[in-house]
Amino acid sequence: MDHVDSHLAHQASQENVSFFTPLNLVLICAVLYTTYALMHSSPPPSLPRDTPSTVFRTYNPHTLLPFNGEEGRPVYLAVRGRVFDVSPGRNFYGPGGPYSNFAGRDASRGLACGSFDEDMLTKDLNAPLDKLEGLDEEQMDALQGWEERFLEKYNVVGKLVSMQDYEAQKA
Repeated sequence: MDHVDSHLAHQASQENVSFFTPLNLVLICAVLYTTYALMHSSPPPSLPRDTPSTVFRTYNPHTLLPFNGEEGRPVYLAVRGRVFDVSPGRNFYGPGGPYSNFAGRDASRGLACGSFDEDMLTKDLNAPLDKLEGLDEEQMDALQGWEERFLEKYNVVGKLVSMQDYEAQKA
C-alpha cells in the first residue's frame, strides 16, 4: 500500500509541474504584458486645435504697418505684393529678431539685396510701391528664392497695394 501511495504522490507532483509548460509560460507573459500596457498606456494624442481662419485682404503700407508682432499682434511682411503671415517665425521676424525691421513692411528690396538695414525700407508710406528697379539678375534670383521659401512655409494673407491704388479700390 505504501508503494501505491508513493506512486500516487509522485504522479500528483508531476501534474503540478506540468502547469509550467512552455505554452502556459507564454500565455502568462502575454496576460502580464497586456495588463501592464493597459495600466500604463499613454493618453490619446490630442488633436490640433483649429487655427483661426484668416481673411485674405488688401493692405496698403499704412494698414500693414501694425502687423509687426508687438503687443501680441501677428507678424506680417510683404514680398513682391504678397502679404505673408510669418508669425510662426516670430523669433526671426518679430520684435527683437534679426529680420524684425521687415515686420509690417514690404521686405522685397532688403531680401533681394541681402541687407537688413533700415534704408532698404520705403520711407514714404504714401509713395508708390518699390518697383525693384536697379536690381540685377542675381538679386532678383535671390528675391525669388525668398519668395518661394515663404510660399512653402507661410500663409499668404493678402496683397499689398500702394496708397493710391488702395484709395481707388475704395471709391
